[in-house]
Amino acid sequence: VIDGDTIEIENGERVRYLGIDTPETVDPRKPVQCFGVEASKKNKELVEGKNIRLEKDITDKDKYGRLLRYVWVDSLFVNLELVKQGFATSYTYPPDVKHQAEILAAEAEAREANRGLWGACPIVSARLDTK
Repeated sequence: VIDGDTIEIENGERVRYLGIDTPETVDPRKPVQCFGVEASKKNKELVEGKNIRLEKDITDKDKYGRLLRYVWVDSLFVNLELVKQGFATSYTYPPDVKHQAEILAAEAEAREANRGLWGACPIVSARLDTK
């Protein structure tokens, strides 16, 4: 697990989770953001050492060469779970919108309940209010 929305798989490739964004913890150009450490820990808890299934949307890789995927552990949709629990926000980058509706719905529910970063990070909430 690299951070809250990026993992490295057995073959050495990095996978960036589609449809979500978590606060930064490893970007050398940015300070560690509110709830970033918690998001990384939750991602580790959900996927580390487990067999995962990767689901592709339209775009194969990002500009950094990372695979862009939805991540599953058995029937658990990890991308969605991180948003549901308030460890991630939705981040839609067309044309990769296959699971956009359910991710946006989970984000609205987490935000309304002040779950995770929604309750802990007022700056994130304010930033997203301006959309």
